[in-house]
Amino acid sequence: MRKRAQAFLKARIWIRSLLRRYLSGEFLDYRQVIAIILPIIVDQAFVFGSNLINTAMISSAGVAAVSAVNMVDSVNIFLVSVFVAVSTGGTVVVAQYKGRGNHAMVSKATAGSVTSVFAFAFGISLLFVLLHGPVLGFLFGRAAPDVMTNARIYLIGSGLSYCGIALEESVCGALRGVGEARSALSLSLIMNLSYVGFNLIFINVLHLGVLGMAISINLSRYLGAACALFYLMRVNTSLHFCGRDVFHVSFAMARQILFIGLPFAAEQMFFNGGKILTQIFIVGLGTYAIAVNAICNAVLGVTQIPGSALLLSIVTVAGQCMGYGSLKDTKKFIRSFMWLTAGSYVLTALLMIPILSFMPALFHPPASILPTIAWIMFITALAQIPAWAPSFVLPSALRAAGDARFTSVVSMLSMWLFRLGMGILLGFVLKLGIAGFWFAMDAEWFVRGVVFLWRFRGEKWYAHSVIE
Repeated sequence: MRKRAQAFLKARIWIRSLLRRYLSGEFLDYRQVIAIILPIIVDQAFVFGSNLINTAMISSAGVAAVSAVNMVDSVNIFLVSVFVAVSTGGTVVVAQYKGRGNHAMVSKATAGSVTSVFAFAFGISLLFVLLHGPVLGFLFGRAAPDVMTNARIYLIGSGLSYCGIALEESVCGALRGVGEARSALSLSLIMNLSYVGFNLIFINVLHLGVLGMAISINLSRYLGAACALFYLMRVNTSLHFCGRDVFHVSFAMARQILFIGLPFAAEQMFFNGGKILTQIFIVGLGTYAIAVNAICNAVLGVTQIPGSALLLSIVTVAGQCMGYGSLKDTKKFIRSFMWLTAGSYVLTALLMIPILSFMPALFHPPASILPTIAWIMFITALAQIPAWAPSFVLPSALRAAGDARFTSVVSMLSMWLFRLGMGILLGFVLKLGIAGFWFAMDAEWFVRGVVFLWRFRGEKWYAHSVIE
């Protein structure tokens, strides 16, 4: 018993030594960093887990239903990413003012973020709900009639929900900016758990299919928005939020937020536009190819939970360190987060085997597509280990330091020149089908990663001034 206690004590001392060495700095120590990371990991687990469950539930309505949801979700990701990008600009500004200790400007930055994100979401919602017919016809006109019918229902329902998720995301982004990841987690859980619950009622009990999913997404997102605003105005004290600031956002504050948010929004538009164009080509491969893509995306989302959490966390950590004025700590945390991300993908690659074994029970796929799914997931799981961190975590850190334009341009070019171009080459010319588009995505990660590592080794990425 004494030997076990001594071994446990030595292990505990060794772990603390590592944490102090790699996750502690002048402004933040490892306890604060872990307090930021862990709630976001739980949040991402519920986000991706709920997506997996929701995809499984809608798959019970047939291949046409899951194909329609997958098609429209490619459009949703494109649109939602625009105001989420603006929200990221708010997170960076809030984090840097927090690092500087300027509480008054933290409050103004929060109000500016909420106002800016809501305005973008409202405009996007109005535009795409009114133009849903031409949009679907232009993008997915070759899809089967039953798929298009379901897609029309889901696109209108999703569009009506944009303002709800915009409010929730802007508040959660501000909370993460000041390090309140636990509060952001609570709000996210309310939205995502209610989404699963509503889907159980409207899809599994009432058998409303895609219409039920459209109803559920609106109820859950506006419930999350209501809770977020209530928490911000009545409960939270760290953001010092003043409601009247929402109606008096200064040009200088909006400029600071959009300095980060607009290049990221443009990046997301072009990046996800490339994904939509890829989806158009995948539609041409047939309904089974669409189903393979949907299932692979759902499974891949589970493996990316730790990486996605670290991607979000580094924005807060690097932003606060830059606001405090510690470049040394910023570089140190960036390196540590990249190694943590690579290690997390080693673990999730090992978890891929049990996930794939449960796949037939979860998604009800035809037996003929199971080998294709397994092959895509195997290659992608291996590629994630060395390539995902420099391709995604590193540019998030550079963006938190103010290097928004460069990261956005590189991301746009790599998507269109490598992922899309190589996808067409592998998928159609070399006749690899849906697998070719996925292998092109894996290759593009390596290209992006090399460019961002080169940028990180230089000095230009930290030469920008985000806050005054």
